[in-house]
Order: sequence, then structure tokens, then C-alpha cells
Amino acid sequence: MTDQTYPAELDRVQPPAGILPAMLALGAGGLCIGTGEFSPMSLLPDLAQGTGVSVPAAGAYISAYAAGVVVGAPAIAILGARWPRRILLLALLLIALAGYAFSAAAWNYSSLLIARFISGLPHGAWYGVSALVAASMVPSDQKARYIGYVMLGLAVANVAGVPLVTWVGQSLGWRMSFAVVTVGIVLTAVMVKLFVPSVPADGGASPLKELGALRSPQILMTFGVASVSFAGMFAVYSFITPALTEVSGFDLKWVPWILVLWGVGMVTGNVIGGRLADRALIPSVFGMICWNILVLGLFALVAEWKVPVLIAIFFLGNGFALVPALQSHMMNIAGDAQTLASSLTHSAFNISNALGAACGGLAIAAGGSWISTGWVGVVFSAIALLLMYLSVHITRRSQK
Repeated sequence: MTDQTYPAELDRVQPPAGILPAMLALGAGGLCIGTGEFSPMSLLPDLAQGTGVSVPAAGAYISAYAAGVVVGAPAIAILGARWPRRILLLALLLIALAGYAFSAAAWNYSSLLIARFISGLPHGAWYGVSALVAASMVPSDQKARYIGYVMLGLAVANVAGVPLVTWVGQSLGWRMSFAVVTVGIVLTAVMVKLFVPSVPADGGASPLKELGALRSPQILMTFGVASVSFAGMFAVYSFITPALTEVSGFDLKWVPWILVLWGVGMVTGNVIGGRLADRALIPSVFGMICWNILVLGLFALVAEWKVPVLIAIFFLGNGFALVPALQSHMMNIAGDAQTLASSLTHSAFNISNALGAACGGLAIAAGGSWISTGWVGVVFSAIALLLMYLSVHITRRSQK
């Protein structure tokens, strides 16, 4: 079975200064947005103290951001269906700029909650539209690879951006952490303006056509795959600190460096995943989901030993190789609803985030150990495998 071909809107375009500066601009946006998403998790005690609430209450700042992603991705995609891609990217950066500037100036719990929601609004649409732009600049047999390069910004955020901004927030105050992201967004906007090519929207695009994607069983099923496929990894990630300190026996000071190892795994996973998806897209999706089942189970089995658990954590990061493959698959089946479908993928990833954290917490509250999250992940990945099989089966029947 093969996917449908990419639509005419993604005919190859030439970036004004070459493809490398254009990809660096798109990656810089991913770096800033990814850093802004994850760094507040490391600064929750500081945010709680600064806004006069408890640490559990400050957890709502994370939820507010995720809610912004889930709401913003489809809404912005629908409203911006007829916008040229570069203009839409700049508009998304403007929304992000407002959200992070507001976050830096927030004066109480409610104001920071609203600011975090605004900051999340452009997240999914940025990655979705960036994927479309990246795919438009390269030959068809390299599209998934370059979609993976777009997502490298998110991976690098975990390797470098989050540790740096966390250090700034702990040393100079949490407001400065948001200020650093704000400056990064401004620089990214300049890069987008200078280096990203002018990619027109599909001439026949409209909000109604974008909404029409929601009637497609293939798209809904792929959305379901993305909504559960990463829940296991987020279940492990959400409780990785107590797992490493209380089960694996690491000192707390080593945890940030171990998470860098996870981020390095994400970087290599995105590169490898994009290349594999260009060679054989659907088999790659199935293979990567099976990989995640294996390494999530491996984490639960070897977490008591330091060296094996480090290997397992690197392999868990590799599991993000599934991202460019799923994104490419969604673009292939989207037809005239490219912007919405591409953005929905990232709404789904944030649903995975919420599902993983919630179900991992339930497993622990029910008496499971800190590493029981690995088995939670195995279950979610198995569900993703079943949904992907059903998606392929539906596609084959529709093509008969």
C-alpha cells in the first residue's frame, strides 16, 4: 500500500538564500516554542512561589499551555487556510511573542494562566505549517526527512534550550526565562522574513475545505494514532525524576544530564525516522510503534540498574522518530486540508502528553512503582498499533 501523493500546493519552491538558512529559521522557531513549552516544567517551584500558589496549583500552567495547543492548532489552521505560508508563520510568531511577553510581565496566578494559554495557541500550527513549507522546498523523496529536520528544533530544545532557560530562570528569576524565549522569537521572526520562501496557500483552500478533513476516517484514525502513540513516553517523562532517584539510585544532580541524553536520542530519532519514512512510510510507522513498545517495556524491566536504564532512556528518545513519519502520513492523506491536518498532528501530541501524565499518575496512585509508567506506555503503544492497522485497512478498502 502507498499513500496518496502530495497536493499541487507543495510543488517545489526555491528559498531566497538557499535551503539551509530557511531550515534554520524553521528550526529556530521549533527551538523557541519547544523551550517555552518544557522549561516551565523545570521551574514550577519558582513559578509557584512567584505567583503565590502551591506547586500542585502551579501545574495548571502546564495544562493551560496544552489547552492552548489543542484549541489553537485547528482554529488557526482553519482561519489561516487562505494565508500565504510565510505570512501565517509570522502571524504565529506574533501570537507567541504576545504570550511570552505577557508571561514575563504576569503579576498573579490568573494572569500567568492566561499568558500560558496564549503562548500555547500557535504551537501546533507552527509545526504543522513549518512542515508544509519544508516539504515544499525539496524533492518528493526527501519530504519526510525535512519534516524531521523541522522537528529537530523541538529535540534541540530538550538538549540545550530547556537547560539554558532553566538556569536563567533559577539564577535571574522566572520572568527572565520567559524574556529569553521572547528574544528568541523576535530573532526567529527576522530569520523567517529573510530566509523562508514565499509559499502561497492552495488557491482552492477555504475554512470549509479544511473542516472537511474532519469527515475523513483516515485522518481521524491517524489523529487517534498520534493521540496515544506518545502517551507512554510522556508517562515515563512525567515521573522520570523519582524513577531515576528512587529506583535507579542516581543522585538528583545527575537528572538534568540524563534528560539531555533523552534529548540526544530525540535528535538522532528525528533524523533516522525521516530517512526511514522517505524509504517506506507505512512500514516505518508500524516499525517505530513496535520499537516504542519494546523500549518502554525495556525501561520498566531494567530501571533498577544504572547503565541499562541510561541505554533505555536514549532508546526512548529515539522513539520520536515516529514524529516525521506520522506528520508525513497525515499530509499525504489530507487532500485539500493540508494546514488543518498538519496542525492536528501536534494537537494530538499534546493530548498524548496529558494522557500519559494522567494515566502514569493513576498507575502510581494505584500502588504501582515509579517505573510502572513503562508498562502504561506499552499499553498505549499497543493501542496505537491497533489504530494504525485499522487506518491502513480503511484506506485499502476505500481504494478498491
